[in-house]
Amino acid sequence: MSTTYDRGASASGTSESGRRGSHAVRWWVLGVLGTAQLMVTLDATVVNIALPAAQHDLGFSDGSRQWVITGYALAFGSLLLLGGRLGDLFGRRTTFITGLVGFAGASVLGGAATGFDVLVAARVTQGLFAALLAPAALSLLSVTFTDPRERPKAFGVFSALAGAGGAVGLLLGGMLTQWASWRWVMYVNVVFAAVALVGAVLLLAAPAVARRPALDLPGTLVGSAALFAVVYGFAHVESTSWTDPVTLGSLIVGVVLLVVFVRLQARVAHPLLPLRLVLSRARGGAYLTVFVIGMGMFSIFLFLTYYLEASLGYSPIRTGLAFLPMVAGIVAASTTAPALLLPRVGPKVVISAGFLVAASGMALLTRLELDSAYAAHIMPGLILLGLGLGGVMATAFQGATAGVRHEDAGVASALVNTGQQVGGSISTALLTTVASSAATDYLSSHEPGALTAARAGVESYTATLAWGSGFFVVGAVLAALLIPNAPPAPSEGEPVIGH
Repeated sequence: MSTTYDRGASASGTSESGRRGSHAVRWWVLGVLGTAQLMVTLDATVVNIALPAAQHDLGFSDGSRQWVITGYALAFGSLLLLGGRLGDLFGRRTTFITGLVGFAGASVLGGAATGFDVLVAARVTQGLFAALLAPAALSLLSVTFTDPRERPKAFGVFSALAGAGGAVGLLLGGMLTQWASWRWVMYVNVVFAAVALVGAVLLLAAPAVARRPALDLPGTLVGSAALFAVVYGFAHVESTSWTDPVTLGSLIVGVVLLVVFVRLQARVAHPLLPLRLVLSRARGGAYLTVFVIGMGMFSIFLFLTYYLEASLGYSPIRTGLAFLPMVAGIVAASTTAPALLLPRVGPKVVISAGFLVAASGMALLTRLELDSAYAAHIMPGLILLGLGLGGVMATAFQGATAGVRHEDAGVASALVNTGQQVGGSISTALLTTVASSAATDYLSSHEPGALTAARAGVESYTATLAWGSGFFVVGAVLAALLIPNAPPAPSEGEPVIGH
């Protein structure tokens, strides 16, 4: 198979017909990468909906239930940097296909699980292969779309799928659990993986890797252990407290190992994470942006889902449908803001303004009551959230891979997923504490009763939404201070399209 690559506006002598063909293939490649990204993103929420049914079927305890979620998060979060670097060293097509096959196999194992141990093992394995798949998808996008005219559109579509995945997962999880079985929440991944796999085999070339620098083993071990300790520490807070010895020990060890990791990366010849990636203001600001997105979006999906189901009595399917206006907003903003606004006002303005729009949407949702109407009180906030976050995500994803050498595209992309994962882990622990404190304070200051208890639940949800709004305001300020307003540079291209 011969391999060609076209940069759109290239003066390399490529024929007009060849250029048109390569252009068409690139957009088919985007469809393949977007399908894989959607699968990974929706898996974060689709399992949550099915978890009560799985618990009833397999008979595990409430205390054990969190490991179905935490097991995935630990494997995914701690191995992302390694997965991204493996793509740089051994070929992104190889790691992409390996991730697809492995994720699908783990999903089959989880769907066929006959006990709790098998289900958790399947989720951990899913996280392992997702750590290969997610960075490979974003890095392939980055090195494929280098033409400044095409790049914003491509990243907009990719970001729309990434942002919509969580809400789509809620709807899909509800439908499959209610109409089929919780097992199909796992099996459905095979459909996504099969479509992406066929496309990858047909469309992606396997370029020869000219050189393979030695993998930074000390950095890999220290970095993975640091991320594992941080994610585990915050996950442990949910079932214990901030003063629990295991929680404190994990977080302290994680911070110390992160310091050691940074020192190692500054000294070795071939670091796992070249510090030049994060020292750039444009890329560093973009990574911080996706970290804030991870923190804020947790409060949307988890606590607003609690409110819709526990307070308003929505079914899982109706809850998923309720999030569709936000999905529409994300898709609309992701596919228009990069192309229309970014060239005119710059990334600083797009991200800061997007965060403020999202914060205003979240602020509207803090006014929810037990008798709030969906059309009047919930939908407007969701639309604003979608419009704001769509513009932010598309711009940040593009900025995170701006000006990256092709040999660093994998690890640069992994940092995007790492930022979201760690941000979500911190938010999980922090907002769970906020919700508990808000409910306790409300109950202690009101007369006991069923109505008081219901209102205390609403108070706990709106308190977390207020914090989420605050996260987005802080994100707007940080973006305004840190991110330069210059158009993001394209990444270095690489032959990835097969003919």
